[in-house]
Amino acid sequence: MQPHVTQALQDWYGTWTVHERAAQTAFTAAFPALNLSDPRCQCFGPTLRWEKPGEGSGKVCLDDHGRATAEFDNVPKEALGQAMTEVWGAGWFDEGSGGFAQAEPGQYHYEDESTYAEYWIDVLDGGLASFGISYVKVDDIVTILDALERALTEHRAA
Repeated sequence: MQPHVTQALQDWYGTWTVHERAAQTAFTAAFPALNLSDPRCQCFGPTLRWEKPGEGSGKVCLDDHGRATAEFDNVPKEALGQAMTEVWGAGWFDEGSGGFAQAEPGQYHYEDESTYAEYWIDVLDGGLASFGISYVKVDDIVTILDALERALTEHRAA
């Protein structure tokens, strides 16, 4: 490889590393329970995981294309519903006018054909829900993480 091309590629790798670290910082600022974890998931980028009794568990990662994914399990349905309604409003997933806080148990999906983003929510019996948001911009994940952190904080105080 020509020396100037090698240098340009090294500069790009350095910038990419800064990008990954900035994404990690944004994720943890929005949802402080997240911690950098090994092994990395199938996204091949940084993987942050969390687990908190009574609040759920999950991961957030950044793939090698710069797209973010969040997958959380067994989150209080009321808190998740509050966060999702704040960010998107109710009805995007045909969950009903009360949003996910009032949704019946079942699986709800939305795929954005223009961006290839995927969204799924499993409303479980017992007041819990699991969800995944895949292949979206970092700021989209940070927005839902921040809303969920605030909703969980209210849920803890209740």
